[in-house]
Amino acid sequence: MTITEATGSAAGRPQKAPAAASAGLAPGSAAPEAAAPDSAVSVSAASIAVAARSGVPYTVPQPPAVVDADIWPGIATVPSGLKAAVAGRVAEAIFKAAVRRLPLEVRYPGGTVLGKHASVQAGALTAYPVMTINRPEAFAARLGDGGLIGLGESYMAGDWDAEDLTAVLEVFAASVGNLVPEPLQKLRALYLPRQPRKERNTEQNTRSNISRHYDLSNELFATFLDETMTYSSALFPESGEALKSVAWDGFADAQQAKIDRLLDKAGVTQGTRVLEIGTGWGELALRAAQRGATVYSVTLSSEQQELARQRVAGAGYADAVTIELKDYRAVEGEYDAVVSVEMIEAVGFEYWATYFQTIERVLAPGGKVAIQAITIAHDRLLATRSSYTWVHKYIFPGGVIPSVRAIEEITEKQTGLRVRERLAMGEHYAQTLRLWEERFMARAAEVHGLGFDEIFQRMWLFYLCYSRAGFETGYLDVQQIVLDSRKAGEAGN
Repeated sequence: MTITEATGSAAGRPQKAPAAASAGLAPGSAAPEAAAPDSAVSVSAASIAVAARSGVPYTVPQPPAVVDADIWPGIATVPSGLKAAVAGRVAEAIFKAAVRRLPLEVRYPGGTVLGKHASVQAGALTAYPVMTINRPEAFAARLGDGGLIGLGESYMAGDWDAEDLTAVLEVFAASVGNLVPEPLQKLRALYLPRQPRKERNTEQNTRSNISRHYDLSNELFATFLDETMTYSSALFPESGEALKSVAWDGFADAQQAKIDRLLDKAGVTQGTRVLEIGTGWGELALRAAQRGATVYSVTLSSEQQELARQRVAGAGYADAVTIELKDYRAVEGEYDAVVSVEMIEAVGFEYWATYFQTIERVLAPGGKVAIQAITIAHDRLLATRSSYTWVHKYIFPGGVIPSVRAIEEITEKQTGLRVRERLAMGEHYAQTLRLWEERFMARAAEVHGLGFDEIFQRMWLFYLCYSRAGFETGYLDVQQIVLDSRKAGEAGN
């Protein structure tokens, strides 16, 4: 299947890997012989790669000389016309005004440098993250057309590069609420794209939203995940400065430690009836079964279901674990423990109450709930919950990250569940993402061999670094949250 745009002007998110006949996908990975100048982005042959600096242990691929408009229509064409020109000039002015006050060095062709310059103070070199603008007009046009969506698209297109992408994105993440003047922030809803209706997480749409990410290919995810195939934050034994240098060797153990803590908090032991909402590739179900529990796990990803079933059968637990392709809202039965890892982010804020009401409905008396959830500050949730972002368009359609306050208010006001305990571990997610990023880039040739081209690789790198920057700055956090019924909690007091 070729990559197609998602919908209208907000389109461009790939459905599958770029064309590669050898990977079982539609042919077309080679660049077309010719393309009109206004429908393709040309990249200088001299800038084939961005050399790794600032401790980044890999080389970033550059887009092909001509971007295939059939595969990447949102990247191959730079916004044009009067509206785009005006928006581009406004965006350029806002961007330049912002970077002048940020700890960031922005280099333009011809030698112009904005922001902070590296300097020697008290005998020590003070260096700032470096962002290099390769094509200023295209960069401004994309930024004006899509705001932060344009920032990501312009990186995918090669309009700009960074010696250390995460470091650059950390600067923006730390000041995200102040980058655009407040009067203009109030107008963005009138101009920037809004979430397409078909990406709302209704029962009819959710399967498609999940498939667009998790069904890309099991082989793709295997290139950067550890042997447990766990796609969520690990929980490392290290803390403080030691945490910042954790290595791959202990990664699988840290993923299992995260799972084991959730199972412990949910009280999973011999004979426990466990409901897992969001199967992933089956590691949690396996570890619960190893404790003697019976597991009913639901997913909307056919790729994940297939591999998870294979892993469960291979480990000898097929009789203890059932994995079905089913929406969480359709689950019936009664369970002693409900466990869900980083699934609530895909629910959509309109359905958070339904999510917790479903859990309450199937939870047996005295049962416990343990979830892991990425969270955001409540004021940022309120400001962005209706926004349509680069992550929605290219990575997770329909997703919204909750706040702790939202979870607590919804469970208190609309269910009989109560939050009893929380563990914040955002710094562990930052290092989880670093390890994924390094592994993904180290296996770039293998990724390309699967049919995922340079544009896709830049997209995925931007996603990993964008996410890591959020956790490094504290803009994002991740929580393990334990809940039970109000009656059970009161009886135990």
